[in-house]
Amino acid sequence: MRKFWNWAEPASKVRDSDTDERTLYLNGPIAEETWWGDEQTPAAFKKELLAGSGPVTVWINSPGGDVFAAAQIYNMLMEYTGAVTVKIDGIAASAASVIAMAGGKVHMSPVSMLMIHNPATIASGDSEEMLKAKALLDEIKESIINSYALKTGLSRAKLSHLMDNETWMNAHKAVELGFADKILYADGEEPEDGTEPKFAWNKGGVLFSCAAVTNSLLGKMPKPKAKEPDPPAPAEPAGIRADSLYHRLNLITH
Repeated sequence: MRKFWNWAEPASKVRDSDTDERTLYLNGPIAEETWWGDEQTPAAFKKELLAGSGPVTVWINSPGGDVFAAAQIYNMLMEYTGAVTVKIDGIAASAASVIAMAGGKVHMSPVSMLMIHNPATIASGDSEEMLKAKALLDEIKESIINSYALKTGLSRAKLSHLMDNETWMNAHKAVELGFADKILYADGEEPEDGTEPKFAWNKGGVLFSCAAVTNSLLGKMPKPKAKEPDPPAPAEPAGIRADSLYHRLNLITH
């Protein structure tokens, strides 16, 4: 069993108070061996999570992975009795972004990124099998949207559009759209003495859409010139009548 998570200190440590805070790190791909039909990995994660009941801080730096593993981790964190704070220090992409939505508070490093997109799979078979695969992906997308909508309050249509475009968000944009609550290392509050805040953050976020960038680049490519029509063929000389030719020959001979 390959663990993609680890605790800052042993989960089995005896704790005397529910106020003791624990730190969990999720690094790298989520369940490369997949949790589909795997009973050991989720059971081990749940056992370590429930070894305490105090607040938990979850640091995420993951490109994503198994959507079903992410769904189970999301549910375990949502069901956890203690407070859960998610901190994204590198990237929370794809399935990892779903786990991030389980945080009662989601904080992002100013240099981190969050990415959401449509689920994908590999399928084989006839046309009926392809249709079943599409139907499955459509339902998985709807389940993912449930987690985003619950956290952000955005409409399902808006979230679906963001996923269609494979949207990358920096910390500012993630906070603006509701995927995150705060940017780490900056409180953003105005000083009471009227002086300038310690961090003068640009409050405008940037939204990166892979599809939009691709379409923009294609639009800037020079369009092929229309093929010019071939010049008309020179007109063939008009034919000479036979009687006229005989007349000219008679003039020569006489």
